[in-house]
Amino acid sequence: MKNINIKSISMNSISIKNISIKKLFKSEIIEKIIILTASLILIYLLGSLYFANHFYFNTVINGVNLSLKAHKDAEHIIKSYIKSYELQLIEKDGQIEIITRQNIGMQYNQNNSIKNIYNIQNSFKWISSFFKSQKYYVNDLYVYNKDYLRDKINELDCLNRDIIEPKNVEFRYSNGYYEMIKEINGNKIIKDKLLAAIKINIVKGIKRLDLDDKLCYENPKYTLKTDKSLKTMKLLNKYVSTKIIYKFGSEIELLDGNIINEWLIVDENLEVVISKTAVVKYVKGLRKKYDTVGITRKFKTSTGKIVEVKGGLYGWKINQDAETKALLENINRGEVIEKEPIYAQKALYRDKNDIGNTYVEINITRQYLWFYKEGKLITQGFVVTGNPNKGNATVVGTYMLNYKRKGETLSGRGYEVKVSYWMPFYGNIGLHDASWRSSFGGEIYKRRGTHGCVNAPLYLAKIVFENIEEGIPIISYEE
Repeated sequence: MKNINIKSISMNSISIKNISIKKLFKSEIIEKIIILTASLILIYLLGSLYFANHFYFNTVINGVNLSLKAHKDAEHIIKSYIKSYELQLIEKDGQIEIITRQNIGMQYNQNNSIKNIYNIQNSFKWISSFFKSQKYYVNDLYVYNKDYLRDKINELDCLNRDIIEPKNVEFRYSNGYYEMIKEINGNKIIKDKLLAAIKINIVKGIKRLDLDDKLCYENPKYTLKTDKSLKTMKLLNKYVSTKIIYKFGSEIELLDGNIINEWLIVDENLEVVISKTAVVKYVKGLRKKYDTVGITRKFKTSTGKIVEVKGGLYGWKINQDAETKALLENINRGEVIEKEPIYAQKALYRDKNDIGNTYVEINITRQYLWFYKEGKLITQGFVVTGNPNKGNATVVGTYMLNYKRKGETLSGRGYEVKVSYWMPFYGNIGLHDASWRSSFGGEIYKRRGTHGCVNAPLYLAKIVFENIEEGIPIISYEE
């Protein structure tokens, strides 16, 4: 008799049973999936059938909520919406003005094109309406009387109250720097934009219009927060940070923001302009105060008298064009410096007595010349000056030696002479020796005076020539 393995039989039975359970479980899952799928398909098909003559979820047409409404009911719903339609105009100051349906004769347009929405809303694509808004605009859904609308707009308070003009941000200088002054928004309506916005809201059935949001107001171009405003203020403060100390010998002139701010112009585009006219005026003021060319000087003569010497070419003279240009550049860079102005001409000294103690003194009345060097009298003597009776009087004033030259030939109308020492101080007028003369001084100049030059004996001209340098003052005067 064979042995039977009971344990093996039991295990095989259990395996068979497990397989059967799994097959059963899978069959149930498949069955449920089939049922669910069939249900979804049925729901989809029923939905497609429903939306063949109904609007999608989330459907709004010209402000009217028509979600899930039958197409045949749309006209009634829209007409009901129009009956209560009014457009609220929200203004800057919080005031609300209302335009009602009656004000403008607003009506439902029977010959509209709302049916186009039916084609857009394909009934087989209704599921997509779950997930996004379905807003539409039919441009011929409503009609209104344009004349009524125009009249109503003209009556609006916002167009008939006192107008406050908008104003850009401004800049104010105080205590050494600029600060911004807040812009003024004002209440000035741009009528064309208001009219356009109202028309759009009416035909779209929108009931609320914020005039500020829709840019119906004329607003300032630049505000506190505009980048350009901040850049402009930074540039202004750079300019007024400029500090220039002008040095005129022992005297100074301070130029800083307290003056410069008056020269700055901010245009309508917030561009900063430094007024060149103002800078020129300032430099002219420096010239008027510190230029010494041609001024009247009180001069103590060698005889002890105090005379007023007017005119001449000697002295300090600021180069107006060059200094104006340099000053504009200083301000553009916001520099803090000490400087002298740019001079077209300089004298020997910058103090009140710009002549100093080295000079040639010519007394036309006495026909006499003195030459001082560093306060010491080097030489003196009689001379002959220009003949006043022939219109050739020697010029009076404070001049300076232009240059000096030996062995020069001087020529003019009716004369040509050779001189050993030539020292011009005013064009072709100068000091020189006159070997053809046997005497000097006295009244000679009134009868046989020069053409304007100062004739001197050879010894006198020689000593002056050997000790004088270009730029040394030559003072010519009458008592």
